Amino acid sequence: MLRATIALDRGATVAQTDDRLFSSFLEHLGRAIYTGIFEPDHPVADKRGFRRDVLELVRDLGVSHVRYPGGNFLSGYDWWDGVGPRDQRPTRLDLAWHSLEPNLFGWGEFADWSKAAGTQIMGAVNLGTGTPMEAGHLLEYTNRPADTLWADRRVAHGHPEPWDVRLWCLGNEMDGEWQIGHLEARAYGLKAREAAKIMRQVDPSIELVACGSATVLQPTFPAWDRVVLEETFDQVDYLSLHRYYENEGNDLDFLASFVDMGDFIHTIGGTVDHVRAVKRSRKQIYLSFDEWNVWYQAHQEPHPWEQAPRLLEDRYSLLDALVFAGLGMTLVNHADRVKIACLAQLVNVIAPILTEPGGGVLKQTIYYPFQLLSRYGRGTVLRPSVQVEQVETRYGEAPLVHTSVVADAAGEVVTVFLLSIADQPVVAEVDLRGFGARRLVSHTCLEGPDLGAVNTFAVPDAVVPREVACPPEVGVSHQVELGPRSFHVLRFGL
Repeated sequence: MLRATIALDRGATVAQTDDRLFSSFLEHLGRAIYTGIFEPDHPVADKRGFRRDVLELVRDLGVSHVRYPGGNFLSGYDWWDGVGPRDQRPTRLDLAWHSLEPNLFGWGEFADWSKAAGTQIMGAVNLGTGTPMEAGHLLEYTNRPADTLWADRRVAHGHPEPWDVRLWCLGNEMDGEWQIGHLEARAYGLKAREAAKIMRQVDPSIELVACGSATVLQPTFPAWDRVVLEETFDQVDYLSLHRYYENEGNDLDFLASFVDMGDFIHTIGGTVDHVRAVKRSRKQIYLSFDEWNVWYQAHQEPHPWEQAPRLLEDRYSLLDALVFAGLGMTLVNHADRVKIACLAQLVNVIAPILTEPGGGVLKQTIYYPFQLLSRYGRGTVLRPSVQVEQVETRYGEAPLVHTSVVADAAGEVVTVFLLSIADQPVVAEVDLRGFGARRLVSHTCLEGPDLGAVNTFAVPDAVVPREVACPPEVGVSHQVELGPRSFHVLRFGL
């Protein structure tokens, strides 16, 4: 039988996790907004039209921030269309997703929804068709008290108190030729720099995210990131990364996607360090991995112009959930560089939560690893010493057991996340000598005989975590058997 040894040292710390590592994303795309979070005629909608069943699940996930309003949608969006009296808002063609946008839901509705969901806002300004000055106007609308033109308009629209949006994205994926208003790196850097200067004049307390590479597959990666930072380094706080993964026919390669994500983070981190060194700056730019998920992009198909079409509604399997867990663990492991991460997206569109118009709500398989990481992945990240067999994949060598370790603030509970990508059982020995004798207080496992199993409205619990009985023994070493291709959360306490 295969074996793995995970030794923990209390002093081998990486960083504290930022709560924003457990964030998500909503875009005006498909049914993410309409019949997703907002459906006034639904039986469980509140008086504002928000689906209460969805709100309950978002709170259960512990989502920190939600990035809004896009996404590709952002680069052709005039935020002014989505505020004020609904009967005066225009219906527009959304060129990004070939849809009709009725603008029944906009900034005011999102601010109210975010408060109801217990999340904070990660705002985004249009730097495709939008201008730097329009970015400043939006910030004035959201953050200033009632004493200026745009703030007074927010008050007139029924929101007397500012929303205090502290975190902003300067556009979206501007390196992509698919993006409305796509710019070359230098041109985008200059535009983003000017937008940042205006926005900081309006509110100096905000934090700003510049667009990094949309994917490692871009021909401009990582030169784009270097050039953008050369222009924006003094004005921004974060650089964004986006990356999606899908099964291209080899389950092992798919399971090893976390290796590629880690390499992506290392490369962009090195690029940031290069620009920092050239500028001889003491300032540190951190990373915002503000789009990540499993996404079967090959499933996209042309569709007619319509409102809230069923787009990108991937149905996730157990295998997808295991890959997702590995990606989330990688983000935790890089908490020293990655301070923000947004699961893309939150409802219906490549999402952990799926709804039916007028009907029920479903937890997809990826719901569970996000919930477990969000619940137990906050604290001090440790760098364990791991001895385990490596296997060759399309991304290079990958460990058969991928590991993340987080100690809570008091150091009383140590959580070990383990993803086995082996096709046979593995005996994992966890050595806790750095923390002293502990008991395994809980063991949560996500596994099953059918990697293709999915949750449906007819069978919503086909894939759910199960609790494994824990032995009563207290000790510094514990052995746990990991089933083939499985995800485990081990919590050790006093």
